[in-house]
Amino acid sequence: MSRYRQRRVRLNSSSPTFDVFPLLSLPLIYYNFMVIAVHGLDPQRVNTWLAGTAFEVTMFSGMVWSMTQSDVIVAAAMGLLFIEILKSVGSPMLSLVNHGIAVMTLLIFSVQFMSIPGYTTSTFFLLGLMQLIDVIAGYTITIVATRGLTR
Repeated sequence: MSRYRQRRVRLNSSSPTFDVFPLLSLPLIYYNFMVIAVHGLDPQRVNTWLAGTAFEVTMFSGMVWSMTQSDVIVAAAMGLLFIEILKSVGSPMLSLVNHGIAVMTLLIFSVQFMSIPGYTTSTFFLLGLMQLIDVIAGYTITIVATRGLTR
């Protein structure tokens, strides 16, 4: 008999679609829409949009805190990255499908960043870096979690 109790970690939702869909593709879809449909792949217009103020809040001190469009996109993507990492602990089979789609999303990030004007921005690079972290962490966490279930 084993000295260790078998731990089963289940963090999957009731929707297999949510478990499989890579959430970091949402900022990619938004960025693509804004760059292609709104700004027409013009790098100057894209940079102006990213540097524009998204919102301003007056603090109790009287100072004004503002966030740019770029800040908001990266902050939202960081929240989605956290959820993606939590999803990696769920069902191993669904996680592997999710990771496969995440690799394809990373390829899209890479190709767009290197070859299309309007995508060569720090914001898009950071989104791609988060996708890379998701791919590496996702596979690592899935392997470790699966190994822990079979001991």
